[in-house]
Amino acid sequence: MNDIHLDIQQVDKIYGTAASAVHAVKGLSMVVRRGEIASLLGSSGCGKTSTLRMIAGFEGVSKGTIKLAGRTLNDLHPVKRNVAMAFEGYSLYPPLTISDNIAFALKATKHGAKEIAEKVSAMAEMLEISDILDRYPSSVSGGQQQRASLGRALVRDADLHLLDEPMGQLEPQLRALLRGRIKHYIKENGVTAILVTHDQAEANALSDRIAVMEGGYLQQFDSPEKLKDQPNNLYTGTFVGEPPMNTFSAKIERNDTLVRFILDQGVSLSYNISDFSPNVIDAVLALQHVVVGVRPYAIKRHADGMRATVVANHWLGDQTHIAATLAGHSVILVEHDRATDKVGDDIYINLDPDNIHVFDRDSGAAVSHGADIAR
Repeated sequence: MNDIHLDIQQVDKIYGTAASAVHAVKGLSMVVRRGEIASLLGSSGCGKTSTLRMIAGFEGVSKGTIKLAGRTLNDLHPVKRNVAMAFEGYSLYPPLTISDNIAFALKATKHGAKEIAEKVSAMAEMLEISDILDRYPSSVSGGQQQRASLGRALVRDADLHLLDEPMGQLEPQLRALLRGRIKHYIKENGVTAILVTHDQAEANALSDRIAVMEGGYLQQFDSPEKLKDQPNNLYTGTFVGEPPMNTFSAKIERNDTLVRFILDQGVSLSYNISDFSPNVIDAVLALQHVVVGVRPYAIKRHADGMRATVVANHWLGDQTHIAATLAGHSVILVEHDRATDKVGDDIYINLDPDNIHVFDRDSGAAVSHGADIAR
């Protein structure tokens, strides 16, 4: 059974004329399955909102093809695409109450008044806005307007739901509560949704797969777990994860039994070649200069480890973030217990071969992940 629902192939978006053109999206190809929640994640200007707007029909496609449920969308008017969108800027109708805003699209369907009222009531309860249904947009807060816009999109029976930073105005506690409810609603109703966000926690909590974008290019489209454990390149490796991945430039040396990653200031990471699978060793030794990455959670203390000097110690209530200098570079490690280390103290840390990521220094492409996984 073909479960491809949204099919984007070699799509470009170019703004302006040749002399002052801005290439916002470059050769984007990705497939979203029916019933899947996908996120477009990236920094400002990476191309994620332009992609969403091309799908919705608010921006034209400069090159390539977008298909939804077997229909080519490129030349279809937005109203004919059967796409529901929750806007970052809310875009509620000022003369209508919150209730009528949510119900607006439903009134153009065959739903009866009683069914519409029930759907609006259930949506408002899920989004914690039942108490403002009779009020007008100008009389409620930005966060309440944002939830009304989200409800208006989700209540529709559409082929695709586009959610543009749908909870950016909400306080953290409410946002955390609604993430779970919204994901349950989407999955229970078989909705296909695309979320645009710069918030990694939101993307991880809601998404089946996340498309990481930068500079108009799709860097990787994978599950949250794979993005973290097997990033395609150095950009994805350092962008995904909080705190970010620690990285060190290194030169590779080897003898019959050891492989060494030579860092700055004469510091080296030495491992037994037998600790690595042959394909990993072959991939790593094919290069002379690499970048070694390790997640903060994967750095462990060890009496025989490398010496690092503490420059900061932050207790965040449930974990400690320690910043230290190692081989002239800053390194962050995360511990679940409260640490008592003071600025200037020496600590000794170990980087297990199962937890290191190796990237080609020149191209940024991933070479290997851990001792057993080579790209």
